[in-house]
Amino acid sequence: MDRRHFSRLLAGAAAGALLPRATWGGTAPRALAVNGPRLNGDLTALSAFGRNPQGGVTRLAYTEPDLQARRYVMDRMREAGLAIRIDRAGNIFGRRAGTDAAARPIVFGSHVDSVPEGGNYDGNVGVMGAVEVARTLNEGRVTTRHPLDVVVWQNEEGGTWGSNMATAARITADELALTARSGVTLRDGVTMLGGDPGRLEETRIRAGDVHGYLELHIEQGGTLHGAGIPIGVVEGIVALHQWEVTIEGFANHAGTTPMDQRRDAMLAAARFTELVNRTVRGEPGRQVGTVGRLQAYPGAPNVIPGKVVCTLELRDLDQRKVVRLYEAIRAEAARIASDTGTTFAYKPLTVHDPALCDPRVRALIGDSAAARGLATRSLPSGAGHDAQNMARVGPMGMIFIPSVDGISHSPREYSTPESITTGATVLLEAVLRMDAARFDTP
Repeated sequence: MDRRHFSRLLAGAAAGALLPRATWGGTAPRALAVNGPRLNGDLTALSAFGRNPQGGVTRLAYTEPDLQARRYVMDRMREAGLAIRIDRAGNIFGRRAGTDAAARPIVFGSHVDSVPEGGNYDGNVGVMGAVEVARTLNEGRVTTRHPLDVVVWQNEEGGTWGSNMATAARITADELALTARSGVTLRDGVTMLGGDPGRLEETRIRAGDVHGYLELHIEQGGTLHGAGIPIGVVEGIVALHQWEVTIEGFANHAGTTPMDQRRDAMLAAARFTELVNRTVRGEPGRQVGTVGRLQAYPGAPNVIPGKVVCTLELRDLDQRKVVRLYEAIRAEAARIASDTGTTFAYKPLTVHDPALCDPRVRALIGDSAAARGLATRSLPSGAGHDAQNMARVGPMGMIFIPSVDGISHSPREYSTPESITTGATVLLEAVLRMDAARFDTP
């Protein structure tokens, strides 16, 4: 059945309404099935670029393995009949035309760069799943009203820079001068990928420019795998606040300074680390807190540490809770300082506001899974994704599939071929339902 028929079915729908599940009827879009072996074969082929001895990949942004992976994906896009362009930020877009030239595009995809010694699924599943959706629509001879843009965002792992450059009001010269993990500046990296850092304004995606955004991704946690749930409907991407905490005491001889006369910054840091854990676990919820890096000075075995520099990170979907936890930690840390003869100073490092998924898109994803007979669970994303930047410009939603044992950013990262195929199937259904939805109508 042609997608134009579905558009006619929607003609009398109220503005803002989604296509009722009953309207889909028959066997047309629901009978479409992605080619699981082909999709998983693509993922296996993609894992060759930057393969590391541990079995995963090291495919840092702006390196030769990154370029090789991008070329591989573009070849698959061309085979799917997509018209490829590289925007000024170095992001890859593959367009499948819609029947309505005035309609805003539906954008969906992810990234192919990795962390050092990363896995084979983070980002890759969303990219190759999106390409597979385009191929399936072609094979099913299904047209959509909206154009479809399959996207590969650049340098997601270095700070979601590709999607940020495409959606932010402004990228500063200082930001472009930042150095990626590969040792290449963002400015040079964009140029290497075929972009133009001096003309980013020309590629800007603004609020209202897209009909919606979808991203298929591995969960990177163990909730779905532990519960045996095949599909996660993401509520939003959590707020993330990081601080550098400097604890000052007094460095002195470790052998001659009595225990009751010490101003030991390491002791204060140890108590601070326990404080963070206790405070964050002290109330119900899914908030997390971490002291992830710690350095003692002068760092000699026979010197009482006079200074410790550590990090504090807090994440939760509710930004007010993050602020409240931070204030509680600071208040008790002041008492630790008094008890140990030390001082605490806090320097903000990173502040990311939460990015909530659009409730209409969440409902659409849930209906897409239900139409395929799949159970779902709503959950937040504790990790950052390009979707958080796309939430600036249109209705955004994410689909999670299980990560076996909750492992990610590791060569042991694994999602089963069945889970990947299931996720791509739900993405296919969600794209069709988003195409039929009228929530972009004022």
